Amino acid sequence: MPFRFLRPPRVRRHARDPDADRSLQHSLRDAMAYAVMQGGAETYLSAFSLFCRATAAQVALLSTLPPLLGSLAQLLGAWLARHARRRKPVILGGVLFQALTFIPILAVPWWFPDQAVPALLVLYACYFAGGGLAAPPWTSLMGDLVPEQRRGRFFALRTRLTSIMAFTALVSSGLILHYFDHRAATTIGFVLIFCIACGARLVSAWHLGRMHESPVSHAPTPVDVFSGHSLRVLRRTGALWFSLYVVLMQGAVAISGPFFAVYMLRDLEFTYLQFMVNTGTMVLTQFVALNYWGRISDAFGNKLILKVCGLGVPVIPLLWLVSDNHWYLQAVQCVSGIFWAGFTLSTGNLLYELVPPVRRAGYTAFHNIMVAFSVFSGALCSSLFMDVGAPRSTLLGDPSHASVLLNLFMLSAAARLLIDLFLLKRVRDLRRPRRPLSARQFLIRVTGFDALMGFMYAAVPFLKQSKTK
Repeated sequence: MPFRFLRPPRVRRHARDPDADRSLQHSLRDAMAYAVMQGGAETYLSAFSLFCRATAAQVALLSTLPPLLGSLAQLLGAWLARHARRRKPVILGGVLFQALTFIPILAVPWWFPDQAVPALLVLYACYFAGGGLAAPPWTSLMGDLVPEQRRGRFFALRTRLTSIMAFTALVSSGLILHYFDHRAATTIGFVLIFCIACGARLVSAWHLGRMHESPVSHAPTPVDVFSGHSLRVLRRTGALWFSLYVVLMQGAVAISGPFFAVYMLRDLEFTYLQFMVNTGTMVLTQFVALNYWGRISDAFGNKLILKVCGLGVPVIPLLWLVSDNHWYLQAVQCVSGIFWAGFTLSTGNLLYELVPPVRRAGYTAFHNIMVAFSVFSGALCSSLFMDVGAPRSTLLGDPSHASVLLNLFMLSAAARLLIDLFLLKRVRDLRRPRRPLSARQFLIRVTGFDALMGFMYAAVPFLKQSKTK
């Protein structure tokens, strides 16, 4: 069988039906190939934009506007998933279109050397639109194939495999770029990683084409979300407050998010190897931390994780103001990975819990579109902030180093904190935790403060007895 290197270990059957089980095996291989594309190429799109002489504001535009257009393509994908007789042609069309966009992307330095930014904007938009078009029918297809009682185990396995492959691809692409950059052939390095990404997505399409398509089970389109009854239900469950919090928080994050790559590669003059190590550290930390956050979620609920990690998210950009030392920033990325792993897990689980199943597909598409619009708005505001001649700030550990991007890091931290203070308390968790625990009690346990207090409590009587002897 072709593509044996993408064959995951077959430990157990994922479904009793042979066709469904075989389809889910292909789904795992599709996920692994997709992760190669995402980790090996999509992670380096900002670096490629800088290589094509894009400014910091243009990098922000290239990082946020194409995903917004891609999320809008989900509306078309949802409509096609509802009205088309078969979903696989829609999925394969979007996936193949996404794969083929890498061909003109890698040719931009030769075809459009003086108009690289407009060309990349169009091509990045096509790339994300292809993925957005395929997402709703793929979600519908997977919902029919994965048995409900095995859904958690299957997607947990799928997430582990994709994380491993994405991290491996990220490291490999970083090493490729580092090798060719040292030989003054950086363009060849980008061409190579984009060719690998294109091939990986074509492998993904092959496995998607081998999946069995069960009868279509139609789900409400995003328009159904705005009916009066739907809004009353969503308001009663707390889904609207939750979405408002996530949407605004992602916008606050986008004030600084697109500029970390610019800060490392342009201002700190990181090599591609250092950039890969810094980015890979966060990805690896997230992968490790997800297992622990998952156990905490099962025991204490998702609201606790969101409180702890939501209050930790504003701290992350402030840590970048302390020093530009490479090893210090590695430690910062470890802290960032821990908090973002918990934030991502808790928000994903809460979205699933707060939205009734019959409205989940439509509301999720609406939620994702609003998040993408907020991210674009946050990045646009920061770009305008730089265009008006914002002052430069200096690092606490090195007053000689100044960058306008440090102001954006502080502004993003302040916006994140304000959103936490006003909206985090309104987020609800409908699922009652097995072991209720407050965020304060959790932090005391994690830091070991309760163990220290217990030791002191036990030591005081002992010391009193020693004095009386």
